[in-house]
Amino acid sequence: MGVSWGIISTANINTPIIAGARASDALEIVAVAGRDGARTEAYAREYGIPRAHAGYDALLADPDVEAVYISLPNGMHVDWAVRALQAGKHVLCEKPLSRRVADAVRAFDAADAAGRLLMEAFMWRHSPQTQRFAQLAGDAIGELRLVRAAFSFPLSDPGNVRLSRELDGGALMDVGCYCVSGARLLAGEPEAVSAQQVTTSEGVDVRMAATLRHPGGVLTTLDCALDLPNRSELQAIGSSGALWARDPWHCHAASFELLRDEERETVTVARADSYRLELENLSAAIRGESAPLLGREDAVAQARVIEALYASADAGGALTAV
Repeated sequence: MGVSWGIISTANINTPIIAGARASDALEIVAVAGRDGARTEAYAREYGIPRAHAGYDALLADPDVEAVYISLPNGMHVDWAVRALQAGKHVLCEKPLSRRVADAVRAFDAADAAGRLLMEAFMWRHSPQTQRFAQLAGDAIGELRLVRAAFSFPLSDPGNVRLSRELDGGALMDVGCYCVSGARLLAGEPEAVSAQQVTTSEGVDVRMAATLRHPGGVLTTLDCALDLPNRSELQAIGSSGALWARDPWHCHAASFELLRDEERETVTVARADSYRLELENLSAAIRGESAPLLGREDAVAQARVIEALYASADAGGALTAV
């Protein structure tokens, strides 16, 4: 029997999650919750979700919901993840779980205490493209020496939640966290970081560039922004070759380039729905059939790097230990 899921919020980011769930036999979305009852009922009708709950606590009290997907604004992630776990639900929390190590630890402590699973929703990590890219970065380009990661898009609405200081908005939290995830996957946990940022008048970063130093002298350069054109890139550069993905985060292209011996080869992989894969991964773990791809160790390490990047940027680019 498939795992029964509920969704906390009616955010636009739910759309690919709902599509991924519909394509899978391993799970079913049975409920959605929003702050406005009438709006949530309309949303449930639009997406064919059986039950609509007025208020997030009402969904957590629904005995038919085994797991929840949390797509609330960043600053609400940990508190509602903890409440869901304490209510006996397994949790897939949209990235980033938190910008603070202490809060990430608190969330996983709550999962352990409740005997439930918690996973940060970095869908790109579940893609066959990502897995193949990481494999070739380890054995096809010689000694890894440099990682380059970028993610940006132009955000025109000054009232967008991504620019809310109170809700932990910012370029690093919204898109830069993918760059951090990519650097960590390829080069391991960084030892120190240095970052520069451009902020709004409220102190929210709209642009950030950073350097990360990893063990063995591997460097990462990353940039992210909410005020630049659409850009998406991940490169792994080694002593004898390089990999270049032009669509590393959404993985729609299902391909990337391998440059070696002055020759360029396009590496193609099977197309797959990353959102469906992350839902199926956690659903299988809930049934005891596999382990979650991403757990405490990865999420806490991710928060640790983000925390260090903000500390460095706030200090004007000071070298900051991770």
